[in-house]
Amino acid sequence: MESYDKPGRIRNILENEILPGVSPKVSSIISRLNDNYIANLEEIRMRLGKPLMINCCKADYMVTSFGTIANSIDAAYNVSRDDCEMTMQLLSNYSIYAIEDELKNGYITLKGGHRVGIVGKGILESGKLKALKNISGFNIRLSRQIIGAADNLIKFLLKRGSIYNTLIISPPQCGKTTLLRDIVRQLSCGVPSFNFKGLKVGLVDERSEVAGSFMGMPQNDVGFRTDVLDACPKSLGITMLIRSMSPQVVATDEIGSKYDAEAIYEALNCGVRIITTIHGDGLEDILSRPYIGDLVRNRVFERLIILSSSNGPGTVEEIIDGTNLNVLVKKPFR
Repeated sequence: MESYDKPGRIRNILENEILPGVSPKVSSIISRLNDNYIANLEEIRMRLGKPLMINCCKADYMVTSFGTIANSIDAAYNVSRDDCEMTMQLLSNYSIYAIEDELKNGYITLKGGHRVGIVGKGILESGKLKALKNISGFNIRLSRQIIGAADNLIKFLLKRGSIYNTLIISPPQCGKTTLLRDIVRQLSCGVPSFNFKGLKVGLVDERSEVAGSFMGMPQNDVGFRTDVLDACPKSLGITMLIRSMSPQVVATDEIGSKYDAEAIYEALNCGVRIITTIHGDGLEDILSRPYIGDLVRNRVFERLIILSSSNGPGTVEEIIDGTNLNVLVKKPFR
């Protein structure tokens, strides 16, 4: 396994930002992991009555109670009910009510921008999720900001003091959010090497993954001209930002619905530029989708960026001219 981070830095993040919110037993196990797994750690998975697991470089590993990799399911540490209950208490600082609104979305955001997905039994009221109880699983996902992730790409997005409307197309876990975050940062702060002075950016961070806001403050650097609307639906947030913050660019992550498409048309009609992402396996996949496929066919996006993980997360396979769907550059950064 090729390491892509320094284990000491990740251990420091775990010790100060993540493990204080995890049951003491699981915290102790994760702390004992080998440096190579620590350096590549992406997720910690806790499922009630199931093996404790970690995800590194897109591979899943079961972990023993000694912090080593289990060679069989029988050798793995099984997450207990006490682990789940204690983790929930620690994450909420012993006040479930304090995070009730976040729990309705199925996750909470930690200091440092790390996100914890939570599952259990849903409690409905008038057909809407009111709360979760009998918590049975956690997905603790480490936030990794890579400053400069968009350095090679940014020149293809700049357009005479503005930007091209851009759609980033990527399968899951191929670096699209990391790339979007750095694009937002550079558009906001400016790019001196291209004499680009920076723009006012409105970021609708529906799932708190781009800015990673904690108590209202972005934990990731998204630029000093960026206004963040956290945990707000994209379709509503785009309209709110246009009306209240006069952005020159609106950025969002993972569009897909009819309402997202309608909000994008509204932004364009107001003269606002758009940069966003979508899960997909390529251009043909997106063209087959309702609503978003129509955006592409109607030439809304002037740049289409196709990502993969063939050379690691964030590999740019193609840059496509959205006005005619011709490939501008193929595998530009190999």
